[in-house]
Amino acid sequence: MNEALLRSLTPSVLGVLGRRGADFAAAEDAVQDALVEAVRVWPDEQPRDPKGWLVTVAWRRFLDATRAEAARRRREDLVDEEPAPGPVPAADDTLQLYFLCAHPSLTPSSAVALTLRAVGGLTTRQIARAYLVPEATMAQRISRAKRTVSGVLFDQPGDVATVLRVLYLVFNEGYSGDVDLAAEAIRLTRQLAAAIDHPEVAGLLALMLLHHARRATRTAPDGSLVPLAEQDRGRWDTGAITEGVRILQAALARDRLGEFQAQAAIAALHADAPTAEETDWVQIVEWYDELAGLTDSPVVRLNRAVAVGEADGPRAGLAELAALSDTLPRHTAVAAYLHERDGDLPTAARLYAEAAHKAPTLAERDHLTRRAARLNAGLRR
Repeated sequence: MNEALLRSLTPSVLGVLGRRGADFAAAEDAVQDALVEAVRVWPDEQPRDPKGWLVTVAWRRFLDATRAEAARRRREDLVDEEPAPGPVPAADDTLQLYFLCAHPSLTPSSAVALTLRAVGGLTTRQIARAYLVPEATMAQRISRAKRTVSGVLFDQPGDVATVLRVLYLVFNEGYSGDVDLAAEAIRLTRQLAAAIDHPEVAGLLALMLLHHARRATRTAPDGSLVPLAEQDRGRWDTGAITEGVRILQAALARDRLGEFQAQAAIAALHADAPTAEETDWVQIVEWYDELAGLTDSPVVRLNRAVAVGEADGPRAGLAELAALSDTLPRHTAVAAYLHERDGDLPTAARLYAEAAHKAPTLAERDHLTRRAARLNAGLRR
């Protein structure tokens, strides 16, 4: 395929989209999507009118993007269905595009960001939130990644670790409720697990299944969040839990522990507890120790502080929390919960109110506001 031709046509295609009414940022995204499609299609049959082909594909991508929000809202109204276990169909082009976007010329973080934007359909804001960076920083990172891959060959697919990271973040966005992508992430991970014998691929699939098994109970009929301890465990999908545990056990037996297997082990311990009170928090802390050693992630250490608070008491959890930066997302909410567990209700109410102002989603903000209001009402009695 003639990459020089693609590069030379890009400015004129951008100009055509601009004249048709597309703003520059949207036009740039659409053209980059068309270039990715050209990389996939042209090696087999280059069109007779390359510019016309790029304009047509880019314009269609632009129209698709402008309808994306409405389509997402419609999807959210549909009943979420877990893909059936068992044999999967042959891999489609979507998974191939994930590997192509995870190009060796990009850093892993840039490859993930580009794939989430170009193939996963996530917005720059959603990707920035997943990476804990400002939206402007992520926009620059994605633009640099696009410029980098616009002049390189796409004959070297990216590595499995980068693709797994993308699938994990896509699933998390779907699981958060902002975008219904969780089932699609599970479908693609099933395909990858069927094609590659890799314990971390199995670990990620197990993690997704164990989390997805609880999805129906995460919100109340009015849309409000339901904490894990208050969820109706009788409504959890036992089939998905059984399959997830089976896949996880087979992966752990290979003694090649990775972060997705460790996360899945934590999820399995939650799923195995008949009630919240019977959760094996000591084992969960041990798995968080393993996970922290694998990732050195501040978010993992934040979650570990919660687990320590459950296993050894809220003051032990607060001591762990004190060693972490209070700028971490949900740090204030965790502090509020641990102070509430410790009986310091005035401090907990104040911190819940502060956490509500910092909440990344409306549902989370409302949940924290209600907790603050409940504690304040009790204090006034």
